[in-house]
Amino acid sequence: MEKADSCRRAAHEAVADVDPPQLYDLIETTLNEASMVPGVLTIESAVATTADERSVLDRDANRTRGHEPVSNGDSDRALETEPDADAAVDPDPDPNPDPEPNLGPDADAIATQAAGVQLIYEGLRLTRSLAHDEPWAADADSTGDSNAGDLEILAADILVARGFYLLARTDAAGKAVRTVQAFGRDQTRRTAVANGESPADSSGSELDSAAIDANLERDILELAVLTGTAAVGTSTSPRLLATVDAIADAVGTSFPPASECLTDLEPTLSEHSPEDYTTDRATSATDH
Repeated sequence: MEKADSCRRAAHEAVADVDPPQLYDLIETTLNEASMVPGVLTIESAVATTADERSVLDRDANRTRGHEPVSNGDSDRALETEPDADAAVDPDPDPNPDPEPNLGPDADAIATQAAGVQLIYEGLRLTRSLAHDEPWAADADSTGDSNAGDLEILAADILVARGFYLLARTDAAGKAVRTVQAFGRDQTRRTAVANGESPADSSGSELDSAAIDANLERDILELAVLTGTAAVGTSTSPRLLATVDAIADAVGTSFPPASECLTDLEPTLSEHSPEDYTTDRATSATDH
């Protein structure tokens, strides 16, 4: 899946300078094994709200048609390809072709923002895992587990920090902050539930640990659609938010591969009308 690959590459680039090697290897493994659902949904949200509903990545490739990327040391450059003498020539070209749509940020910029969403999720997901199964609480003889836990919590901090960095100058920055704040409150409430305190939610219903944990996935999906739509200068539509609800209800606390999770939803993402753009739930959603 091209969008997943683009997001994963951008995420790797954002952490390429992490040291020491043992810490970098842990982060690299985390990203290699991660489902790219948050990042791909970010890109798809940008796609769904552009004028012609074609993938930003595909259109970016079309703009450079007739060029081939050629590696030159550490950088890439594009060289003009020779025209194909046997290529068919349109005998009656359109004198008034459609103008190139206003793409806003290019594909690389959108993939980078998608990586920011993905990195924040991976960091919070790793933090949640450590909070539920603390390696520091093991027997004193389990020094290896404790050291691994120290490395994992450091990796989680770096993932979230790099994600924030990638979103810092975007309209999604505020939502990213609220997502992390909501995660902290949720984990505090989950600890209370685990200790038998069983606090109730705003409706008076007792809270369930799994439901509390699943708030992270829902909040990250909301962050993804806000980031994607803001990247192309539009607002989050009710249809996109309905997609968030559908995915969140289906996945719980673990995203499947993006190719399994989002393929069936792509028509829903692109079927919209102008009146859809009337909500800002993702920017002002009540934090869990």
